[in-house]
This record gives sequence, C-alpha cells and structure tokens, in this order.
Amino acid sequence: MTQQIPSTEPELTGVRNFRDVGGLPTVDGRRVRHGVLFRSGHLAHASDEDAAFLASLGLHTVFDFRNAADQKLEGPDVELPGVLNVNLPLSDPADGAEFWKMVRDGDLDQLRELLDDGKGAGRMIASYRRIIKDRTAEHSRVLHALAEDSVPALMHCAAGKDRAGLSVAVTLLALGVEREAIVADYLESNAKHRRYKVHRSSSAASAYSPEVMELLSPLFDARAEYIEAAFDTVDETWGDVDTYLEQGLKLTPETRERLRERLLD
Repeated sequence: MTQQIPSTEPELTGVRNFRDVGGLPTVDGRRVRHGVLFRSGHLAHASDEDAAFLASLGLHTVFDFRNAADQKLEGPDVELPGVLNVNLPLSDPADGAEFWKMVRDGDLDQLRELLDDGKGAGRMIASYRRIIKDRTAEHSRVLHALAEDSVPALMHCAAGKDRAGLSVAVTLLALGVEREAIVADYLESNAKHRRYKVHRSSSAASAYSPEVMELLSPLFDARAEYIEAAFDTVDETWGDVDTYLEQGLKLTPETRERLRERLLD
C-alpha cells in the first residue's frame, strides 16, 4: 500500500531538493497522486534519519540519473531495504568532465572566459535540448517502468534539478499536467534550502567571491528558459507532445493510460 507523505515537508540533513510531486493539476482536471512520485538530489550523503524517512515512503524504485563521474565524486546512494536502484545515466561520464573541472578549479579569468556574456546559460539550454533529443530511450524506459510496477518512485541526479528535473517534466507531460505547473515545480529547486552546494577546490574567500558566484549561477539556477527550451525542443522535433510520446518515447495509448491510472487521482 502506498505510504502518504506528511503534508509538512521533511527536513532532510543530507539530501537536497527532496519533494513529493503530488498535487500538480492536469489539463483535464485531475491531479498527481501524493506519495507515488518523488524527486531529489543524490542520496550518497543521506544521514541515518534521512534513510529511515526515505525507507518509510514504501519506494519501489530509485532512478539515479547520475553518470560514473558523478558517482565517483559524490559516492553511491545509500542502500534502502527492498528498493530497486536503477542507474540510468543521462549524460556520458566524459561529457563536460573538463568543463566541470574548470568550474571547481578555475580562477576568475578562466571562469570569465568559460561562462561570461551568457555562455553559462547557453550551455545549460543546449544541454536541456540535447537530453530531450538524444535520451529518448532512457526516458522511454522510465515511463514504461512507472506504468508497469515501479511506483512509488524517486528520481534524482546530483542536484535534482537538471537531469531529474527533465525526467520529472517528461513524466508530467505524459500525465497531461499543465505546462505552467511543470515549470512552477521545476523552479522550486531555487529555494535556498534546496539548492546544490557549490564545491570549489580552493577554500579561499576569492574562490567564492561575488563575481565568481555570479558567473557560476547559471549552472546552479533553475531557470524557466531552460525547461522552456526542453518544451520547445519537443514541439520543434516532434510537432506536439502526443507525437513525442508515441514516436519518440514509444508510449502506446494503453501504456499511457496505465501510467495515468498509477500516478493520478
């Protein structure tokens, strides 16, 4: 039986950006059921209390969208008893490795060269577009799993913002959730207590100066223009959401209806 999450959001000490996606409205007047779909940052640093709370949710599956480089940096997820862990990387371990090394190690001049004049936001938009176009097999696998038996489910990446954010958004599109509601849920990742903590190699104050943090902010912000670029990519590539789901993600009307039965009130 699905466990209902408490109405007050839990204060998890080692897991960032956790929330229940329940309650979001669909275009036909239904709502996402509480206690069946959760999202968060990685679980590698979960405390014993965090793990106990997560175990209480009755999760069937944890989808981890991190790549091998992420897991080496942060560590593996804590093990939750009886929960299926599915690692489904949405970016290649080598993709951007040098870029992220520069983010951690680069000095101010290097960061200006890398991120100034809109280059940081441009990189994020390009990444969102690329994941939508190139990762249809992975998103298809997630939706088919949810339609069959994989709920309650938790989706996460490193920060719980980009790869998990896109996977949650794709799931919500398949459920018929209003786009405005999807964007609003995505933007909740900006809350101070949710945000991924920026880690730089140097602990000197200059490594976290206001200019450095401003240059890095496009990488760690959830911005409406990012998720809107994903929606635009769906429309430009497939014409509309229904065609994207049927042709891009191989989701039959019957499978989509099973998904709705499992995840909607």
